Amino acid sequence: MTVTTDLVSYEEALAAYDPVMGLEVHVELGTRTKMFCGCSTTLKQEANSQTCPTCLGLPGALPVVNEIGVESAIKIGLALHCEIAEWCRFARKNYFYPDMPKNFQTSQYDEPIAFNGYLDVQLEDGEVFRVEIERAHMEEDTGKSTHVGGATGRIHGASHSLLDYNRAGIPLIEIVTKPIEGAGERAPEVAKAYVAELRELIKALGVSEARMDKGQMRCDVNLSLRPHGREEFGTRSETKNVNSLRSVERAARYEIQRHAAVLNGGGTIVQETRHFHEDDGSTTSGRIKDNAEDYRYFPEPDLVPVAPSREWVEELRAGLPELPRVRRNRLREEWGVSEHDMQSILNADAIGPIVATVNAGADAASARKWWMGELARHANEQGVELGALPITPEHVARVTELVAKGDLNDKLARQVIEGVLKGEGAPDEVVEKRGLKVVSDEGALTAAVDEAIAGNPGVADKIRGGKVAAAGALVGAVMKATRGQADAARVKELILQKLGVSEG
Repeated sequence: MTVTTDLVSYEEALAAYDPVMGLEVHVELGTRTKMFCGCSTTLKQEANSQTCPTCLGLPGALPVVNEIGVESAIKIGLALHCEIAEWCRFARKNYFYPDMPKNFQTSQYDEPIAFNGYLDVQLEDGEVFRVEIERAHMEEDTGKSTHVGGATGRIHGASHSLLDYNRAGIPLIEIVTKPIEGAGERAPEVAKAYVAELRELIKALGVSEARMDKGQMRCDVNLSLRPHGREEFGTRSETKNVNSLRSVERAARYEIQRHAAVLNGGGTIVQETRHFHEDDGSTTSGRIKDNAEDYRYFPEPDLVPVAPSREWVEELRAGLPELPRVRRNRLREEWGVSEHDMQSILNADAIGPIVATVNAGADAASARKWWMGELARHANEQGVELGALPITPEHVARVTELVAKGDLNDKLARQVIEGVLKGEGAPDEVVEKRGLKVVSDEGALTAAVDEAIAGNPGVADKIRGGKVAAAGALVGAVMKATRGQADAARVKELILQKLGVSEG
């Protein structure tokens, strides 16, 4: 058995092998209580403060199924074009690890609530790729382990571990694809597009915020290679808990190159879990899985089967919102943007903020401009998603209104946005505190223009001689004198009037 961290080029890997992927996405539902007990799901509370005998697995405590959790699972299944089971059961998945206080996870095994679906995803060039869904099943999350004393934050090398069971029992939906074949060199792009589309769908359903940066949605990337022309799948690796769209794509690409290097060198792929490293996009070995693990599944004896009536399922189907691809196509036409621009908006996760800003009174062009420009820049600099910025769509709509009224120009508006992001208050408060309104007093503007002309006689002579473009220098002088708070277009008009020159 050969293990190597060498890579071949991506082109060399695809010249010899076909990648086959399987994506397992865990979605943490936004219910108020856990899946089988009444404990709160509120985040960032004191460790182990949101636990009870049921989620700790204490003797005599009996679970009860969260109805909203079941409803959310059915909605997800319907939106993924799945069949919804008329009767299904929970099962105990037995394993012994300290993050699960019961020593088993309540999940679903051979009887998932939703199965045999698909999700169409659109790639950046407009090509649509269909990803087949094997199943979507209900389960509960594990607790959180913090390994202390080691260099990597993992259990190996740690001096001790801390366990927080607040997360144990939070409802999860696991969505598992069928083997994704035929994507070829675009496999990593397909993986990213699938997770992005799934995230948009989950958010549209309102069943989860699906924030990957908060662990509310995470993806396991299973990948194998097979030589061209062969039908049998190769041995797979499973890169666990990848938590961003970019990382999903990078993990798939890295594993393609690593698998190819091992196979080209005559080695054997090890079936294992792997860890993804954000800093360099690499993966490292986690746990060997030479044989399928025996979790000793058996039906959960403390829970009755779930048998959603067909009337309830159809009622939920009728209440589904407009699905993301349909919505995007509608918005693209309403906004008058290209496929490429809409893809950029999707990649930036800006559709929601832009729509909310338009709903707050802004025009679509202005809303796109600020979210995809200044605010996207701040998000990139801070390494956060747009939705995590401390500014609301209502704030952005107010900024666009102030610009439209002439109270702000773009330069001042950027300063207002900066002030809001720094916690200085709402846009009007920032304008007041910083004194940022556009100078609209004609007397003050005229005085500044006279001073600029007097201070730059050579430039003034050029303008009088017909070189209207030279007016830019005088406009700049006025803008500097007014700290950027003048209307540049009005300043230019005044300069040309003073010098007796027409724009044409």
